[in-house]
Amino acid sequence: MRAGQDSVPSKIKIAISIAYSGRDENTGSVPRETVGTISGNLGVPAGTCYNKGGIIVGTSGKGNKMRGKKWIAVLSSLLALIVLFLILLWALYGRHALRYECTNYAMGTYIQQTVYGKNRRAAAAAAAKSVGELETLISWRTETSDIARLNTAAGSNWIKIDSRTFSLLKICLDVAQKSGGAFDPTLLPISSLWDFGGDNQHVPAKTEIERYLNYVRYADLRLDSGNSSASLKNHYMAADLDEVEEGAACDAAVEAYRSAGAESAVVAVGSSVGLYGTKADRSPWQIAVRGGQSGKTGASTAGQIRLSDGFASTAAVSDLSFTENGVVYHHLLNPKTGYPENNGLVSVTVTAKTGALSDALAAACFVLGREKGTALLKTYGAGGIFIQDSGGVFVTDNLKSKFQLTNSAYRMVH
Repeated sequence: MRAGQDSVPSKIKIAISIAYSGRDENTGSVPRETVGTISGNLGVPAGTCYNKGGIIVGTSGKGNKMRGKKWIAVLSSLLALIVLFLILLWALYGRHALRYECTNYAMGTYIQQTVYGKNRRAAAAAAAKSVGELETLISWRTETSDIARLNTAAGSNWIKIDSRTFSLLKICLDVAQKSGGAFDPTLLPISSLWDFGGDNQHVPAKTEIERYLNYVRYADLRLDSGNSSASLKNHYMAADLDEVEEGAACDAAVEAYRSAGAESAVVAVGSSVGLYGTKADRSPWQIAVRGGQSGKTGASTAGQIRLSDGFASTAAVSDLSFTENGVVYHHLLNPKTGYPENNGLVSVTVTAKTGALSDALAAACFVLGREKGTALLKTYGAGGIFIQDSGGVFVTDNLKSKFQLTNSAYRMVH
C-alpha cells in the first residue's frame, strides 16, 4: 500500500454498501443496481428478482416462479434481519476498518503512521505537525530550539523554555537520578566527540574523553518549575535529548490522535512505537522485538510482544555504529566512562506508560545490564526484554505472558 492511502477491506465494503442501501462510499450517490451475494436457502425460486429499498437480490437457473405476497413478505423480513446484522457489524468493526497510512520524516528518521476511524486523515496530519513542532523545540542542532539556547547559555543564564521541553527534561532527570547516572541528558560533550552518524565519526583520543567527562553531570542541569526555565551550571556543559526524542515523538503523536478523535492508531518513530485505542477485533497489537547484529545473533528480529496500549522503545547496538581498525563501536555510551558499553547485551526493549520514559529507560538499562536494569524497571512499573550477544533472551516477569520468540537463533534464559 502506498503511503498516504486509505483502505477498506473488501468484506467490510460489501457490508457498507448493503447497509446503506447501495450508497457509494466515496461519492454518496446511489447506483442503479447494487448486487449483494447472500448465501443460504432463502426459499426463493430460481429466476426471481426482487427490489427492496434499493437492494436487488437475484437468482438464476430454471424452476417454478412464485409471485405471491407471502414470499415477498418472507424475503423482506429476511433482508431486514440481514441489513440489521450488517449495521451492527459496521458499528462494531466498520468504523475501525477505515484506515489511513502515511510516512513522514523528522528527527533524522522515518515516522510511520497507521490511523483508524473517520478522522484518520486529520489525526495523522495533526500528529505529523506535533512531531515537527517538538523537533524544533528539543533538537540541539536547531539554533533556535530550547535545547540549543540552553547550551549556549551554559554557565551563565537561566532561559525560559516551552512546557513540552520542560516536561521532557524532567523525565530525563528523574531517570538519570534513579539510574545513578547510567542515563545522562548532559552527555553531548562526549557524544559529539564520537560523532556517530556524522561526517567525522571516529574514536576520540583518550585525553579528550577524560577532559570532557568533567562536563557530563546531570546534577548540574537545573529546572525551575515556577518559571518553566532551565540552566546548565557550568560552561562547556551541553544537553542532548537524542536518546529520548523518538519516544517523545510517539507521545506527541498519540496525544494528537486523542485530540483529533481518531478511533485507534499505531505510530513508529525510529526505535520507538506508540499505541492508541483498541484494534477492531479487540486483539492486542503485535510489536516486533529487535535483537542485534553482533556476534552469533545476526538476525534482526528475535520475537514479538502483544500489547493493548502503551509505548515500547529499543536501545540496540545496531542503531548507530562504525568500524575502526577492525573494531565495531556503537553509540550507546556509558556516561561514566565515555566509551560504548560492552556488557554482552545487543539490545534492550522497554515498555512503559510514556514514550519518552520507555526511551530513557531502554538507554539506562542497556548501560546498567540485566540485573540492575531489571531493578530500575520495577521502580517505574515498566517491562523489559534484554537480549544478549550469545542469543539469550531475558524477559521481566510482567512481560513473560506477552512475549513470544519467533526466531530459532535466540533462546530464553532465566
